Amino acid sequence: MATGGVARLVCGRWTKWIVLAFWIVILAIAAPLAGKLTGVEKNDNSSWLPGNAEATQVADLQTRFQPDDIIPAVLVYERTGGLTQADRQKAQADAGAFASVAGVSGQVVGPAESQDQAAISTIVPIKVDADGWEKIAGVVDDVKAVTAGAPSGLNVYLTGPAGNAADSASAFEGIDGTLLYTTLLVVTVILLITYRSPVLWLLPIVSAGVALTTAQGVIYLLAKHAGLVVNAQSAGILTVLVFGAGTDYALLLVARYREELRRHEDRHEAMRFALHRAGPAIIASAATVAIGMSILTLAELNSTSGLGPVAALGVVVGLFAMITLLPALLVIFGRWLFWPVRPKYGTAEPTATGLWARVGGRIARRPRAVWIGTALALGAMALGLLQLNANGLSTADSFTKEQPSVVGEQALARHFPAGGGQPVTVIANALAEAAVRQALASTPGITAVADPIVRGDLVLLDGTLADAPDSKAAQATVERVRDAVHQVPGADAKVGGLTAMTVDINDANRHDNRLIMPLVLLAVLIILGLLLRAIVAPLILIGTVVLSFAAALGVSALIFRHVFGFAGEDTSFPLFVFVFLVALGIDYNIFLMTRVREEAQQHGTRRGALIGLAATGGVITSAGIVLAGTFAALASLPLVAFAEIGFAVAFGVLLDTLIVRSVLVTALNLDIGGAMWWPNKLRKVPDEAPEAETPLSSSEPELTH
Repeated sequence: MATGGVARLVCGRWTKWIVLAFWIVILAIAAPLAGKLTGVEKNDNSSWLPGNAEATQVADLQTRFQPDDIIPAVLVYERTGGLTQADRQKAQADAGAFASVAGVSGQVVGPAESQDQAAISTIVPIKVDADGWEKIAGVVDDVKAVTAGAPSGLNVYLTGPAGNAADSASAFEGIDGTLLYTTLLVVTVILLITYRSPVLWLLPIVSAGVALTTAQGVIYLLAKHAGLVVNAQSAGILTVLVFGAGTDYALLLVARYREELRRHEDRHEAMRFALHRAGPAIIASAATVAIGMSILTLAELNSTSGLGPVAALGVVVGLFAMITLLPALLVIFGRWLFWPVRPKYGTAEPTATGLWARVGGRIARRPRAVWIGTALALGAMALGLLQLNANGLSTADSFTKEQPSVVGEQALARHFPAGGGQPVTVIANALAEAAVRQALASTPGITAVADPIVRGDLVLLDGTLADAPDSKAAQATVERVRDAVHQVPGADAKVGGLTAMTVDINDANRHDNRLIMPLVLLAVLIILGLLLRAIVAPLILIGTVVLSFAAALGVSALIFRHVFGFAGEDTSFPLFVFVFLVALGIDYNIFLMTRVREEAQQHGTRRGALIGLAATGGVITSAGIVLAGTFAALASLPLVAFAEIGFAVAFGVLLDTLIVRSVLVTALNLDIGGAMWWPNKLRKVPDEAPEAETPLSSSEPELTH
């Protein structure tokens, strides 16, 4: 077995030092590179859009009309009761001063007064160069500084795409540090409680930290030289995933090592057995997550597609660290790490009469009633899916607290067409300009069409939206515009702009949901089949994971709506939660079922199920709490999408750990028995009588069939 060779390498009396030296060198190389990862992140619209989307094509064609990538800031001057002459003079003076601000490029449009004479709007074009998206917040601050000294009572707001981008940049600012420190705190506290040791918790933390730094260094190189797309979202999820999954693998390995230390006097030999026996489950779990994440590369949406290799690479590096660096550190430091409860050679494992042994005994009394009742309860929780509203979030609804640009949008909408500053852009063949203009102008929801701009054989037309550009009404207008201009003969018209980008992103997310979810299920099913060498057990386990996912999503939807007061969910929400819960949630079934299979070879399936639950219950529960805690750290960010993913995955992992794996799967094992392994010959191994020697209490009840 592959783990045998790894075990001999990392546990050897001399080779363990070679392993440690190897990782020290890797860390020295990777650390400087990891620090540069933020510098290669791409957080502009093109890094999120589908590559072949209509809005993407328009964005590419716009470079022929405007060489610089421009994003407009919209200044709104508002006075309740009507503008004064001083207000008008201030807006006029500011418009002249905006052009001298570093980062402003192109013609300032305005000031334009509203019909109710209570507001003025000015559009300031901001240039976005290679590093522009990271600098927009600074330019926005400089533009806003020009408006200082406004007459008393005149309120000035900055909104539009540049304002939204600045608020998003502020929300993402420090995301890596925030997530890292929050995750570290959560994992440290849980490991201290789990191990009850003042020292042991450090080794999984150190190993996970080394894995994260190494992964970030490799990802930086791929982003810099191989075109890998990394953004703040994927970088943040990388931190959570490496720490969460890596610590899970560490918990399983340490638990098995502790068992083997009671059976082997030599700690090197104990670790060899621990790696040999726990390694396949850990590798299979990591493979499931890595393959599940890799399937995301098939997504149409660039941000989702880019997350795939980033997450998969993080998991693979985390696995490598946990089966090489961590074992080497454990055998280097010896048994004293477990102080004050050191596992002594020849002593019994304390799981014999532990909590999960007692839980297994209770389930064994009526396993069929238990699994049916549990399945019905999960099904009832899944009814909350009727409250799921994964149709996208408006800008105002995307943040957990009010943002300046959103306040500005509301002020703009009170006095001007809500879509001012964020037009619908149509690019078509110049010869069809008149017909395209007519089709655009006559579309309901378009209030005005700007003068055309012609460059060679192409014409650009901007239409002003009547509704807020991030609203469902504006998205419906974009759909109507596309229907209208696409019908113009010979125009080859394409519709873009920020609202069109949102439409294309939502469409791509829905496509990705339909494509990727079944593929992830199929991949997990194949891995389970190969690992367990059976057909029935993998199918049943997949069924339990899907039921767990539906229940978690249903409860989350109810909590979002009636407790947190969120307006809805992003269109990518179901896919991300599905991939994380299925790929990560199946880990616990793998940990349990590989142990059940191991014990079933000697004791039969029913007795093996009870032994497996008693032996792995504690460590799997700890692993689930760690993973839930790390994903819950996403809620520390002021973004609704992250908070929703964090809550749903955390709740789903706890549900899977405490209910699905421990109760539902155990009850199914006890009820179905050896048939779980069909067509493997393991199904024929007879179950031991209840009084046979097991790691359970002597008062264990008989199994019912």
